[in-house]
Amino acid sequence: MSRGVAVLATLDTKGQEAGFVAQQIAALGARAEVFDIGVVGAPTTAADVTREQVAVAGGTPLDELLRAPTREAAAPVMVAGATALLQEQVARGAVHAVLGLGGLQGTAACTEVMRALPFGFPKIMVSTVASGDTSAYVGIKDVTMMFSVGDILGLNRFTKTIFANAAGAAVGMAQVGQGSTEGERQRPLVGVTNLGVLTEGTMRALQHLDAAGIDGLVFHAVGSGGRAMEQMMKEGLLDGVFDYALGEIADDVFGALRAGGPERLTVAGDLGLPQVLCPGGAEHLGVLVDPPKTVPDRWRDHAYCFHNPVVFVPRLNGEEMVQVADEIAKRLAAGTRGDAVMMLPRGGTSRYSIEGGPLRDPTSDAAFFAALTARLPATVEVVDRETQAEDDAFVAEAVQRLAAMLSRRGGSS
Repeated sequence: MSRGVAVLATLDTKGQEAGFVAQQIAALGARAEVFDIGVVGAPTTAADVTREQVAVAGGTPLDELLRAPTREAAAPVMVAGATALLQEQVARGAVHAVLGLGGLQGTAACTEVMRALPFGFPKIMVSTVASGDTSAYVGIKDVTMMFSVGDILGLNRFTKTIFANAAGAAVGMAQVGQGSTEGERQRPLVGVTNLGVLTEGTMRALQHLDAAGIDGLVFHAVGSGGRAMEQMMKEGLLDGVFDYALGEIADDVFGALRAGGPERLTVAGDLGLPQVLCPGGAEHLGVLVDPPKTVPDRWRDHAYCFHNPVVFVPRLNGEEMVQVADEIAKRLAAGTRGDAVMMLPRGGTSRYSIEGGPLRDPTSDAAFFAALTARLPATVEVVDRETQAEDDAFVAEAVQRLAAMLSRRGGSS
């Protein structure tokens, strides 16, 4: 059976372009499934999944939407319908990639559908707004944004090249498929959080994990990374976690750049997944500044450094560190039932806070460690070590403890 590529577009305004993309997909030996997510204007090319079908699947028949059509009313219906129908086709193996075409409205609708699909499923969005800040469209999913350069209105020799490239990318991704690594499923996959001030330790952790027969998937813990890891846990893609970098919690408490959101540090416990934790990077914040090298008034009385010219890094004092400890403990207490270890590196929780580091503050660290020890739930074992977070012995012990948990569950080779 040929590989299937879903094409999402409003066929009243993007029908000619969607039809051309479908032809290119067919010429490459794959099968196009064109979804019409338009509402008002007449389609200018044939759909394999009509707007009538999409609207019904979204909960409101098209004729009802057309009584007083507005984008605000129609968009949620068409997104819900396209999502349901596409998920059904993906589940039965009829579609192996998705390609969207759109401007502002179309990009918002198509990428909302894409974000509902599994990690690893190919998702390409050809968009007029892909050269700007695309975070709202991508979220924490692996959506590939492709700038259309020109508006998606009409075909010419240049736009044909862009659309043909997009079709080729989608077909290529569909050919690779999600089954290419199925033979590796015997190795557990664990999430590992990282920050730049912990990278050497993370690299050591990956070596130790590999030696233990475990794959590590590293997440950059700058907000989006932690949220992506939590979502992958919920989708059953991770077997455990070495949550090495908890700076996202500190930034949540103080509203800074790396904030991980309210679910951060709760999902592994809720799911009962093995977790080894370290409060790496929780002693400082990441604060975006403009103009570069600006010291915000709020933090002038704190020790600080710059991670780069636009990311200002203030060191938290003892009272503020206790607030972070309170938040970590509260989140872990919400659902953690065991198989959880908190490793405390008393020699420094990141490269910035070790002996000789620019943010060294043993007094604040001591207040933080004391608060964590006192307030963590009994379901989290606390392990104190007189070393710093990137020390090889510290990292090796963390990995050994996680491997032992996985082994008890039959999850390690």
